[in-house]
Amino acid sequence: MVAIGLSAGGVARVRFALSCLWEVMAGVRVLRDPGRHAIHLPWANRVRPRLVEVGLLDGLLGQLVPPAPGYLPDFLTPPPAGLVPDLDQELAVLRATPPETVRAQLDLCPGPRPAAVADLYADPDAGLRRLAEEIGTYWRLAVARDWPRIRAVLDAEVFHRARRLAEDGAAGLLNDLHERVRWEGDALLISQRHCDAPDVPDGSGLVLVPSVFVWPSVLSIAAGDVPQLAYPARGVGGLWECPAEAPDALGAVLGRGRARLLAALDAPRSTTELARRTGLSPAGVSQHLTALRAAGLVVTHRQGRSLLSSRTAVAEALLGASA
Repeated sequence: MVAIGLSAGGVARVRFALSCLWEVMAGVRVLRDPGRHAIHLPWANRVRPRLVEVGLLDGLLGQLVPPAPGYLPDFLTPPPAGLVPDLDQELAVLRATPPETVRAQLDLCPGPRPAAVADLYADPDAGLRRLAEEIGTYWRLAVARDWPRIRAVLDAEVFHRARRLAEDGAAGLLNDLHERVRWEGDALLISQRHCDAPDVPDGSGLVLVPSVFVWPSVLSIAAGDVPQLAYPARGVGGLWECPAEAPDALGAVLGRGRARLLAALDAPRSTTELARRTGLSPAGVSQHLTALRAAGLVVTHRQGRSLLSSRTAVAEALLGASA
């Protein structure tokens, strides 16, 4: 059990942030033991051959990230700056980690050190540069293609939590993050087996990091200036569903983005859901829907607090004819 001091004053210092490095580290952990993360098997089966081909999972990055519930050195996930994730910025912070911090946290890793980790321990500056290069390669091979749909899920999660905070207050927000997390008294309690991290006194706030690859558990960092809690974002369950495919002929007329949206509207869907299913950005989806509504191909109606778009009969006829 980890306890993070979070009195009423501490709640005022809670913030959300998105992090490329959290997705990298949690994603490598998925690849180390995909059976524990069944939702991500379609992704793992697709990207693993690329990573194995270049030997990345056996390199420094792979050696530093143990299967769950092993200890993940805290310097691998420095506190992210905000809601606009920037891999280059996070890598710059990682490369600037003080050597004494690197060595102190590697000392917490059990068992003998693999060769690449031993080199990092001996020369942290050179090792961190090598690690940053490996992370860049990992991102390009395993994450970059899927980042738009991942980002759509993360953005939707932050929007949902902001609404939850406005409607139900801090207690409603914090007690709804995950089954292992609860706000009790003046502390946020995180139930994590095999974790003996010291409690964090009140005053430093908390960074909440929604993540897709951390599913189904949570990961916390209690050390450092600001504690962090990475938790599964809502919508992960449908993340790897195949994007809707539109007939090529219709794409040639309407444009591929608008054609894909029409194909995805086999049921009424929100802008966020359409972005997740098609890989388009929410802003791009909104622009395309505006054009499709003006052409009489889509109608939008309110359901509760959501705006849902549907295909019209004209759109159905177009899809049928082009197929």
